[in-house]
Amino acid sequence: MVLVAVDAAAAALGLSAGLPLADARARVPGLDVTAADPVADRALLERLADLCDRYTPLVGLDPPDGLLLDVAGCAHLFGGEAALAADLAGRLGRLGFCAAVAVAGSAAAAAALARARGSALPPAVVPPGGEALALAHLPVAALRLDAAVAAGLARLGLDSVGTVAAQPRGPLAKRFGRGLLQRLDEALGRVEAPISPRRPVPALVVERRFADPVTDTALLAGAVEGLVGVLAARLEARGEGVRRLALTLFRADGTPLAASVGTSRPLRAPARLAELLAPGLERLGELDPADGGFDLARLAVVEAAPLAVAQIGLAGRGGDAEDLARLVDRLSVRLGPRAVTRLVPGDAHLPEAACLAVPALGHTCAWRAGRPAGAFDWDGAFDGAGDRAGATDAAAAGLAAEGDWSGEPGPQPDEPPARPLRLLARPEPVEVVAAVPDGPPLRFRWRRALYEVAAAEGPERLAAEWWRGEAPTRDYFRVEDAVGRRFWLYRAGLFGRETDRPAWYLHGLFG
Repeated sequence: MVLVAVDAAAAALGLSAGLPLADARARVPGLDVTAADPVADRALLERLADLCDRYTPLVGLDPPDGLLLDVAGCAHLFGGEAALAADLAGRLGRLGFCAAVAVAGSAAAAAALARARGSALPPAVVPPGGEALALAHLPVAALRLDAAVAAGLARLGLDSVGTVAAQPRGPLAKRFGRGLLQRLDEALGRVEAPISPRRPVPALVVERRFADPVTDTALLAGAVEGLVGVLAARLEARGEGVRRLALTLFRADGTPLAASVGTSRPLRAPARLAELLAPGLERLGELDPADGGFDLARLAVVEAAPLAVAQIGLAGRGGDAEDLARLVDRLSVRLGPRAVTRLVPGDAHLPEAACLAVPALGHTCAWRAGRPAGAFDWDGAFDGAGDRAGATDAAAAGLAAEGDWSGEPGPQPDEPPARPLRLLARPEPVEVVAAVPDGPPLRFRWRRALYEVAAAEGPERLAAEWWRGEAPTRDYFRVEDAVGRRFWLYRAGLFGRETDRPAWYLHGLFG
């Protein structure tokens, strides 16, 4: 058991991280200790990263207790790098954190300065090209080297970054490996070491800063509408539309509130985008003005797609496809994207797996001129195993006409459907009497009711998916009882080859 962190009072008593707990209690008998919780520390670091999103969308984690912000092109919005660093340190201080902040031309140099200086000193801002001078007096441990490498350098008297940088590179690499030179070059800005942002980089970002915190929801909604208009104009210039849009509102204390909306097809109409964001803004009316209001609103295009200009009808409407897309978007915003689903063909021939319910926002359903009535054209992609995009015309037509998800064309108008439109949640066992073991059923009992079979058709044989393990072959039969009710039954297992006692199941109902 060792100390992993100490507060100011413990440090004043000579305690430090890495000290065994037994030694610490021997020095300070009344020491108050708390068990370390790395999971909670990580969650707290994530929350602080959310707070730092107000400065730049490129925020990366530097565990266990650091954050890396790429503020290139953002610092001027806060009055310069020094003002940005001071504002960040001040906000964290008001939340009760002792933060060490440094700004440099490389992420490694900024991290080394911040960890070496500590929180007692004001933020450090390194001028362009001044990394070598700023890091020269720091201990080599600031480069976060392996313990063995740091100890080896110390034995040679190379105890600072400056003394290591002044040595010939060849002997250093031969004795301590290329890793030492890599860390040194990253810190001095000789090698590019980009930050890995924890969120995807937005395609477009527009924001508005308020001179005073805004507490009026109506004023906030007006500001968001203005941002939507600016965003729509930029999207039009790029020939793109929104597929996923994120609105983030930052409180005066730095706490962010975020809402994300998706669209079933690329969209850039300002009125439609504002309509999708309206429910999130409505929920803000329940906030207490005493919380301090909002001083920053940001609108980011998380995902965009090409959107060409389209000719609409004389009535000013986009047609049935436009109405369907609008309905899907509104329901997904109100109920959640996973609550609104769309059925698509699956890559499986077993009936229960031949149809998949996927989020409707992940697919686009469009009507095409010249297609038969009731035939859908599915395109797009969704988050799932494999690529389900681009179903064939035959599969789509069969799907829409009779609910046949197997990829076969639907039946002709005078033909009965090959499979029922609705299946049971899971096949239910039935007791069957057949003329011969591998023949169609003559009568069966289901849910304690006896049914006499008047007509039967089949079998439709479906083999098991061998890569998923051992499973019996299925023989499906369409049967009709004496009063005209139709059922879909199957026999599990080939008689004489897979089993001597096949089991029967009812899988669906026709009509």
